[in-house]
This record gives sequence, C-alpha cells and structure tokens, in this order.
Amino acid sequence: MRLWLKDPLAVLAEGAERGIVVEGSHIVELVPAGREPVSPVDKVFDASRHVVLPGLVNTHHHFYQTLTRAHPDACDQPLFPWLKTLYPIWSRLDPDSFRLSVRLALVELLMSGCTTAADHHYVFPKGLENAVDIEVEEARKLGIRMTVSRGSMNLSQKDGGLPPDSVVQDEDTILSDCERVASAYHDTRPGAMTQIAFSPCSPFSVTKELMRKTADLAERFDCRLHTHLAETHDEDDFCLATYRCRPIELLDEVGWMSPRTWLAHGIHFSADDCTTLGRHGVGVCHCPTSNAVLASGFCHTGLLEKAGAPVGLGVDGSASNDSSNLMEGVRHALMINRLSHGAEAVSWRDCLRWASEGSARCLGRDDIGAIRPGLEADLALYTLDELRFSGAHHPIAALVHCGAHRADRVMVAGQWRVEDGLPVGVDLGALREAHGKVAAKFL
Repeated sequence: MRLWLKDPLAVLAEGAERGIVVEGSHIVELVPAGREPVSPVDKVFDASRHVVLPGLVNTHHHFYQTLTRAHPDACDQPLFPWLKTLYPIWSRLDPDSFRLSVRLALVELLMSGCTTAADHHYVFPKGLENAVDIEVEEARKLGIRMTVSRGSMNLSQKDGGLPPDSVVQDEDTILSDCERVASAYHDTRPGAMTQIAFSPCSPFSVTKELMRKTADLAERFDCRLHTHLAETHDEDDFCLATYRCRPIELLDEVGWMSPRTWLAHGIHFSADDCTTLGRHGVGVCHCPTSNAVLASGFCHTGLLEKAGAPVGLGVDGSASNDSSNLMEGVRHALMINRLSHGAEAVSWRDCLRWASEGSARCLGRDDIGAIRPGLEADLALYTLDELRFSGAHHPIAALVHCGAHRADRVMVAGQWRVEDGLPVGVDLGALREAHGKVAAKFL
C-alpha cells in the first residue's frame, strides 16, 4: 500500500513540502512544493496539523530504573553514592517487575516520538537471567525498534568494584549468555527490528579481561560495543588507582577503540581525547538530563563532532533522568550545550540531528534517522495545538524551544504505533496501575 502523508505543516527534510509517500516499511518519495506523487497512492493521511520529524533514536537508557524514580534514598546524590544506594534495591528485581518496567519505558519513549530504543541492562540478580529475552518480547509487542545492550558486571565490592555481589555474574556466565542472545536475536539486515550489543557496564564494575573478551565476541557476531565512560571525576580517580591509566587509555588497551563502539556520557574527555575518539570513529551518547540531575558535567559535543565522532542523544536511566522522554531530552540538550559552550555553538537543528542521524550512526545504522527515499518509514508527528506553542513562528524550532514532549502520531516501519497521542493496543490506565503497584515494593 502506498500512503501519502499529505501537506504537513512542516517537515524536517528538504523537498518534502507536500509530504512523504510510504510504501510497505520504506519511504519511497518526497513530494516537493507544487507537485503530486509521481505514482498513484492508495491512501492519504492529512498531515496539515502536523510537524513531521524522523523518528527519534534513543541510544542510552536503563529501563528497569522506572521502578525507582525520585527514590527518597537516592535524590540529591552524585553518581557513586547514588549507585551505592540503589544497587541493593535493584537486586530485588524479578521477571514480573522487570517486564513492567520495560513495557512502561518503551511506551513512554514511543509517546515522545522515539522509534528506536537502545537499553543498557546490566543488573542480573538471581532469577532474572532472561532479562534480554523479556526486553525483546516487549519491544516486539509494541512494534518499536530495539537495540538490547546485554550489559555485565563482574567486579563486585569484594574485588574492589562498586556493585554488591548480589547483582554481578562471573565471566563465563556473562560471555555464554552474550553468545546465546546474539545467536537468538541479533539481526544485521537493513530494516532490522531487533539488534544486540555487548555492554560491560563501566570501568568500576568490570575487569579488563572481560572487556577484552567482549570485544572479541562483538567482532565474531558483528555486534556493537557499549559502555559508560568518562562520566565523573570519581571514575577517573578509580581508573588511575586501579589500572594506572585514564578511562580512554583503558578503552584502547582492551581493544575498544573502533567504530564498533559507542560510549555513554563522555563528559570528562580532554580535547586530545576527543580527537582520538574521532579518529577511530567511536560514538558518544550525550545524556543532558541525567548529567544535569547528577551534576556530572558537560559533554564536549562540539569538539567530538569536529573530530569526526558520531554524537547521539540518550535519556539515560529513569532513576537519574526520572523520565523516558527523548523529545524532552532534545530541549535539554539545547539548554545544557548553550550554557556550557555558548549560544552560537549549538542550535535546535543540531539537537534534533543528534537525536536522529547522530544516534543512528552511534548504533551503526544507515537505514534510519532521516527522512529520505529508501530509508525506513520511522516518523514522529507533532501538533502545535497546545498553549505553549501559541505565537511560535517556526514550527520545527518551536518543538524544541517551546518544549514539545508528546507526539500525536508515531510510525515505525510504516505502521502507526501511536495514534491521537495514544500507543496502539496499550491500556495506559492498567499499565500505570500495575507498574505503580510493583514499584511500591522498591521503597
């Protein structure tokens, strides 16, 4: 079926003033001003109230943390004390609570205009060994694209690491499960709905040997590599004390300095570090909201892009961001980067690019992230009907500057997954009630 999204209020693509034609799961035509589609269409969607963006791509999250938002024991703490407080609480995760946390996070992301989500799950208490399977199942039910980062921690407090013994696994268990989930779910074909990445958590929770072996495994399965890096000065101090090197030097030592890798945060990189990362094509996911909440610092987005490193956006965990709204994160990226780098250093265009094309590059994908013929039909449509947009003269800039946070329509692979602001096939009231009931157990 050929669907014409006709006459949008605005669209983030050149030569698409009269809209976009979708056939199957692909964008097949952009219709310029004064023209009609070159071939007959089967159906027309009136987009005259809508501002159309590429579907947003979230490159870093921790879905399970939706169960511990605004937790009274963790509020107002920097990263290391925050983690030490929450690790024992997260050790109580079980399959049922985890499933609800994943479902809620994915629904939140979809409603914000996100069409591809990457989740970094690294907490595997006893009984939750099938966490990756649960994430894949929930993503497939909702019809959202998903990169599940099979995280890992094998350096516990008794070994000099940060997490307690109850949430870590041994190296053999980790690598065996990485092989299992990659064999079962990793799809390298264009248009893939499910992919797997390998993601040791951070330098203070994994061994160098695990990072090396994970890199070898990623090469074997053609998977991406992901980890937290350079998020706080505490991490720098830990690496210097434990490994006698800085985090970026550790990355090089364990064989991660390659285009296969994307990193979360990247706050405390020097100018030389940014040059090195760019030279090797290592991507960085900027997480403005959580970085602000935890007072971690500022990502050098401009230096990284100038050096050639892909820069994407992520909401990060729902216990540091306390939200799973990527469109909200776009606005925060604008404000944080202007505050740190100056008003002329970043525009709304840059922030939307990070949330779409930049994020797609971080995930190693060239089939999503933009509105172009041949790419996947992943689209986010917003209206400007709320009072916050009254008086706005540039429809696309208004989404960022005036604070859009909820899409009216979301399409993934040519299928509507959000209609009239509501996720298709999801009872929001029932989800909120079930999730809230389970979350109460994590006080």
